[in-house]
Amino acid sequence: MPSIQSPLGALPARFRRERVLIIGCGDVGLRVARQLPRPVRLLALTRSAEHVAPMRALGITPLHGDLDQALSLRRLAGVAHRVLHLAPPPGEGAGDPRTVAVLRALQRRGRLSALVYASTSGVYGDCAGALVNETRALAAHTQRAQRRVQAEAAVRFAGRAAGVRTSILRIPGIYAPDREGGMPLERLRKGTPVLDAADDVFTNHIHANDLARACVAALWRGRPQRIYNVNDDSCLKMGDYFDLAADLFGLPRPPRVPRSTAQGHLPLALLSFMSESRRLDNTRMKHELRLRLNYPTVETGLVSAR
Repeated sequence: MPSIQSPLGALPARFRRERVLIIGCGDVGLRVARQLPRPVRLLALTRSAEHVAPMRALGITPLHGDLDQALSLRRLAGVAHRVLHLAPPPGEGAGDPRTVAVLRALQRRGRLSALVYASTSGVYGDCAGALVNETRALAAHTQRAQRRVQAEAAVRFAGRAAGVRTSILRIPGIYAPDREGGMPLERLRKGTPVLDAADDVFTNHIHANDLARACVAALWRGRPQRIYNVNDDSCLKMGDYFDLAADLFGLPRPPRVPRSTAQGHLPLALLSFMSESRRLDNTRMKHELRLRLNYPTVETGLVSAR
């Protein structure tokens, strides 16, 4: 029989379902919604009325709030047992006030049991092509990645202080044919150059559907205060990735340029990605989250899109 000592057991059955809250319910968040078992009640924070109908169509209950307006987040206190935080930090400034505001709101009541935060593999900085696991010291050198480092620290501290199981997912490039900007074809059609083989950098990827599955696995299986690299098994340099995509889709391979002249051919944002080289080790993700990738390599993911 349900115990009256249990906050869930004393409630009617329709209220005893676990509640999952998604913060930052964009493309990946909607994919997560499709993965979750329906006994779970799913909620999502949104500040835009245009997102309400697509959310409701997937069985998501929208909650109005703005990450840049801390007072609007007070309603998040106690609404969910598990939280998936997919929202990025602001595009400028120091730190991540959005994550700080979310954590403060969630801490107002003690119902939360698990929090998963989606970070970036950029926190490792340039590793000169080394194989990188989750114990490597952080060396973020872009402001974008430094904001993520501070957000990670805030999440882990809050988890330890409140006894909440937190998981940090360090995510590389996300791709999928049905994701906006999720395929390299437009760049190939434009003929955007890549670096010469001698100057090229290793890059890492994850299919958006596998990322969604990793998020769900972390919500239920992530170990306390644990970090996970979430990437596939590919070991490709950036130029080889674009060559592979070009060959698969019958497009010209991109031209190659030396790093010494790349600044004259490429935008600064793209050059920043070409300044970091690392190979992510996903062993912990596979073993602890027990995740078998549906798209274990970039090639399998691209082939499925043809």
